[in-house]
Amino acid sequence: MQQESHLVAVQKVAEQGNAYAQYTLGTMYLTGNHAPKDEHKAIELFLKAANQGYAAAQLHLGLLYEGSNLKDDRKAAEWYQKAAAQGVAQAQVNLGNMYLTGRGVPKDTRKAVEWYRKAAAQGDTYAKNALERLK
Repeated sequence: MQQESHLVAVQKVAEQGNAYAQYTLGTMYLTGNHAPKDEHKAIELFLKAANQGYAAAQLHLGLLYEGSNLKDDRKAAEWYQKAAAQGVAQAQVNLGNMYLTGRGVPKDTRKAVEWYRKAAAQGDTYAKNALERLK
């Protein structure tokens, strides 16, 4: 019962256009936590939040497009770019990886290094190690 009321409360706020609630509800549907598992609804909600500039939703869309049934590296890179521009270190690393390998974007080691440096400046260990390997 409590789980159901939590879902209803988040749905109401999400329906009012709140990006955080849309992202939260999308996560609930994606994981099946407090809501029935539904990837389609999750993506729809992430898109609503991401189109309002919500960086966590942008990152999540990038992850979904890169690694799920959706598999569209170009779209993954687009969403990572938006989140990375807002300073999300994981998106910066993932975008760097895409530039390094040429997945979804033209291969460009200089741009990969640029994104790794931004993430490393925030303390991201993976980015620091990637920069070391590219020396």
